[in-house]
Amino acid sequence: MQTKHQIQNLLTSAGVRPNKRLGQHFLIDLNLMRLLVDSADIQSDDIVLEVGCGTGSLTEALVQKAGKVIAVELDYTLADIVKTQLSNTDNLEIFNVDILKNKNTLNDTIINAIESAKKQHKGHLLLVSNLPYNVACPLMMNLITGPTTADRMYVTVQKEVASRMTAAPGTHDYGKLSILLDATGEIKKIRILKPTVFWPQPQVDSAMIGFIRKQEKVSQIGNMGNFDRIVNLFMGHRRKTLLATSKLEHDGLAKGINWPEIFERCHINPSKRPENLTSEEYVTFSNAI
Repeated sequence: MQTKHQIQNLLTSAGVRPNKRLGQHFLIDLNLMRLLVDSADIQSDDIVLEVGCGTGSLTEALVQKAGKVIAVELDYTLADIVKTQLSNTDNLEIFNVDILKNKNTLNDTIINAIESAKKQHKGHLLLVSNLPYNVACPLMMNLITGPTTADRMYVTVQKEVASRMTAAPGTHDYGKLSILLDATGEIKKIRILKPTVFWPQPQVDSAMIGFIRKQEKVSQIGNMGNFDRIVNLFMGHRRKTLLATSKLEHDGLAKGINWPEIFERCHINPSKRPENLTSEEYVTFSNAI
C-alpha cells in the first residue's frame, strides 16, 4: 500500500497530475484500505476485479490475498506505473482499457480475462475497488444482471451513490440500482468516508459499501433480462401510475401484454407508482410477464 507522499512521487516522476475528468481521487488512508480488503474476506482461490487501480496501492494488498487479480485502469500512464511497480507479481493482469464496452455491456477483453481465470481458480468473483465515480453505477448493474456476475462487491463510492444503493421504496434515492441490489443479495454500508481520506480531496463525502449475492434470491427471478427490462420501463416513469406506464412502449414490452390481468394476478394496485414497489413485487411482476 502507498502513502500520499509515495503516490505523489510516482505521479511526479511520470510527469502527470491527478486527472479530474477521469475522477481520480486516490484513497490514502491505509487503515481504511485494510478495512476494505478485510471486509471482502478474499480467499486464495478467488478472482478479484479491481477497476480504477490508480498507482496500484490497493492492488498490492489484493495480490497478496487472491488467486488472481484483474486490474483495469483507463489512464495509460497510471496503468504503466502499476505494471512497473508490480512487475514481479505472477497473479496479476493489468488492462489499460475502459471497463465498459457501452453502458449496458462490460468490455469483451475483461470478460474474456475473467472467463480464462475461472478455468484455473474455482473460488468467487469479487469486485474490490476504489471506484471511479463515473463508472460506479453502470459497472455494478452489469455485474448484477450478468451474464458475468460478481459474487461479492466491496467498493468505495460517492455517498450519493451509496444512498441510491441502499434506498428503500418510496424514498428520493430509490431507483433501479436499489431494486437490482435488493432483489439479488444483501447490501450494507461499512463506513462513511470524509474527503480528507482521499487525495486530491473530492467535494463530497464517500462511503464504503459491501454487497453479497444470494443465490436463494437470484433463483426467484425467472428471467434476469426480462426483470431488468421491467424495472427499466417502470422506474423510467417512476411518478406515473403503473397503469399509465404500462401503456408506454419499451423494448416491445407494451405490445401484446394484458396488463390489467398481470396487475390482478400479482395483487398489485395499478394506481400505485413504480417508485413505491418493493424489489420483491418487481420480481413477482416480471415473473408473471
